[in-house]
Amino acid sequence: MHRSAVFAAVLGLTRAASAIGDFWVQNDWCARVKGASDDAPVTYENPATGEKTTHGTTDGRKACLHHCLTYTATQAVVVGAGARVLGIRLHPGAAAAALALSLGTHYAADRRVPGGLVETLAKKAGKGSFFGLADHGMNGAFHLDSTWHHGWETVAALIATTGSRLEQQ
Repeated sequence: MHRSAVFAAVLGLTRAASAIGDFWVQNDWCARVKGASDDAPVTYENPATGEKTTHGTTDGRKACLHHCLTYTATQAVVVGAGARVLGIRLHPGAAAAALALSLGTHYAADRRVPGGLVETLAKKAGKGSFFGLADHGMNGAFHLDSTWHHGWETVAALIATTGSRLEQQ
C-alpha cells in the first residue's frame, strides 16, 4: 500500500507542478518563440513595447530550453516541498532521473517545429486531422501535446518513487 500511496502523491504533485510550469511560469516569449525555425520563423510582438522581432531556429531552441528548465525547476520545487510536507523521502537519484526524463520529453514535444515529434506521431497514429483541429472550441495539437506530457509525467512519477520511503510519524 505504501508504494502506491507514494506514487499517487508524487503523481498529483507532478501534475500540479506541470500545469503551473506550463501556464503560470512560462513567459510569453518562450510560449510564442519555442517552435521557431529558420524554415518557419516566428515574429514576436512584445506586449509591453509593441516592438516586433523575428526569430529562427537558434532562438526557438533557446526559448524551448528556457521554458523546459523553468518547467522542470517548478516540478522540483513543488514535488520536493509537497513530499516533505507529506513525509515522503524520495531517493535523490530517482528524483533526478525523473526530472531529467521530464525535461527531455517536454523539450522533444514543445519544440513544435512544423513536422515536429507530436505532429509526426499524431499523423502516424491516424490523428493528423485531430492534431490540426483548431475550431469548435477545440485545439487538437494542445490536447495531444498535453496527453504526451501526462503520459511521461506518469512514468517520471514511477521513477521518482523508486527507493522512496515514508518518514516515521
